[in-house]
Amino acid sequence: MRLTLVCSVTGAVIVALDGTVLSVVQPALQRDLDASVTQVQWTSTGYLIAVASLLVLAGRLGDRYGHLRIFAIGMLGFGAASAGIGLAPGIGWVIGLRVAQGVFGALLQPATLGMLRAAYPPDRLGTPIALRTSAIGVAAAAGPLVGGALATPFGWRSVFWLNVVPAVVLGALALALAREARVAPDRGGAPRVGLDLPGAGLLAITSAGLVHALAGASGTGWPTAAGTALTVIAGAAFVRHLRRTPDPLVPPAVLRSGTVAAALAVLVAASAAMFGTLFVATYFLQDVLGLDPLRTALWGLPGPAMMVLGAPLAAVSARRHGPRRTVGGGMVLLALGIGLFAGLDRTATAPAVGACFVLIGAGFGAVMMTATAVVVRHAAVAHAGVAGGLQQTAMNIGPMLGVAAATALMAREANGAAGSPLLPLAAVAALGAFLAIRLPAPVLPERDP
Repeated sequence: MRLTLVCSVTGAVIVALDGTVLSVVQPALQRDLDASVTQVQWTSTGYLIAVASLLVLAGRLGDRYGHLRIFAIGMLGFGAASAGIGLAPGIGWVIGLRVAQGVFGALLQPATLGMLRAAYPPDRLGTPIALRTSAIGVAAAAGPLVGGALATPFGWRSVFWLNVVPAVVLGALALALAREARVAPDRGGAPRVGLDLPGAGLLAITSAGLVHALAGASGTGWPTAAGTALTVIAGAAFVRHLRRTPDPLVPPAVLRSGTVAAALAVLVAASAAMFGTLFVATYFLQDVLGLDPLRTALWGLPGPAMMVLGAPLAAVSARRHGPRRTVGGGMVLLALGIGLFAGLDRTATAPAVGACFVLIGAGFGAVMMTATAVVVRHAAVAHAGVAGGLQQTAMNIGPMLGVAAATALMAREANGAAGSPLLPLAAVAALGAFLAIRLPAPVLPERDP
């Protein structure tokens, strides 16, 4: 169990760290490779499209072939792609290898949750997921600082070499654990699941269209028409396919679970509010208060710090008071922190900004840990990978929705519209508190896989 937990937590940290360090080195990458702004943007957009398109299918692969095996493939491939980017001669290679990173990242992310569900009984899942959430908070806090510390003396390529050795070690460890697991499969006698490749294709097209639409909103304030149309058409076809196929990509038991649906909706709302706020806050701290990037990161440090500290406390709260109260309280803290941040002006001080981030980080950490535990615990072991894929999809789509909404709201304010762009994001967090009513009130009872 401990080695499985190490793989899960460290794998999640490597992916989270990779995303945060990239944002710091993109300007240097652009100058060194003589790339355009659009090309640099595609180093992120290409990765996101690959990840969002494949997460649920990757979870299904883990359910069929074993989460440790799929995690090992994803980890080794992620490390190889990172090394390739470190050697890339041009921006085209970087974009292509970032897409490859996204493919392998999609393989390993659902497995980090699926292997926990397979290794731990439902009543003991809270602590491992809390540790995973805290570790992601550490990566979020350390990413910009690590990226800056490496890129300044060694160049932008060094941040990608950072992943290579840990990825190889983790991949080898997971392969060894997977070989041992062959003698004791964890499927509990459940029938082998199919892959539903047509459904996976339709979901991939839907997700890719949504990411493309939201990525366009970061530049114009509005989703692209082509991406929106593709999302609607492919999404409708995917829903129709789920209703007609005998063994759909997302199992009927998961589809019919109001608890899982509510937890996923809460994760989308919380991550949209959180990342939309961080987008607005960055511009406020740098353009209004005149902080440089390093001081901006330091002023915002209480947020991820509270994620690290708050996740274990949320696990205790969920056991004592149930997911409903824990998530509801977390969403209230998140909404309050965003609302208070909306009231700041150019006279804001570091303690005032830090207090807002304390509330935001504590609230988001509690919601992320508890809602993730609800999704994973309510899935049978045979469907743990799909549940992990759905959770990861929510955590990828939510931030893009939040940033797109923040971009549009900031554009309106720049054109003279009244009100702060943060107030609607606070309202989204408040909506998440309402959605938490659908979550279980007591501690979840143990259920057979």
